[in-house]
Amino acid sequence: MSVVALSKKICLLGDFAVGKTSLVRRFVYNLFDDKYLSTIGVKVSRKAIALPGDGEVTELTLMVWDLAGGEEFDQVRASYLRGAAGGILVCDLTRPTTLLSLANYARDLRRANPAAQIIVAANKQDLAAQQRIAEEEVSALAEQLVAPYVLTSARTGDCVEETFRYLGRLLLER
Repeated sequence: MSVVALSKKICLLGDFAVGKTSLVRRFVYNLFDDKYLSTIGVKVSRKAIALPGDGEVTELTLMVWDLAGGEEFDQVRASYLRGAAGGILVCDLTRPTTLLSLANYARDLRRANPAAQIIVAANKQDLAAQQRIAEEEVSALAEQLVAPYVLTSARTGDCVEETFRYLGRLLLER
């Protein structure tokens, strides 16, 4: 079985405090911290994952760009998005406005990279009592964006690794 090594840039996009940095930290280091740390600009992390394929294994290094959320960064964000093969659009299941803004993030990413693969990550599924977005709403938006969606929890780790691996497989299929 042969091994192919590839590297792809992916961006995490979403409003402030949806859990982008926590998802990256959980994926890269398998850690979670309750303290909120606002990302200023961008933080880049990297992790290699092995993805088996037809008679070969692809060692895919994901260059994960965790971008600050919010409108003040719109101009800067465009330059950060250049060269991204894919993106994870993150909303917070306890804050409905964060779902609504994902269409704008998708538009920005696809404007910079028309072939970019996108996954919607509806984060904080562990906070069931505070949840204010129904899965059907996430599904409807994902369908509109022609993107799969995953319910995640950076706190518990639920579906975090799977989300990044799913995006990795989409990037290899392209």
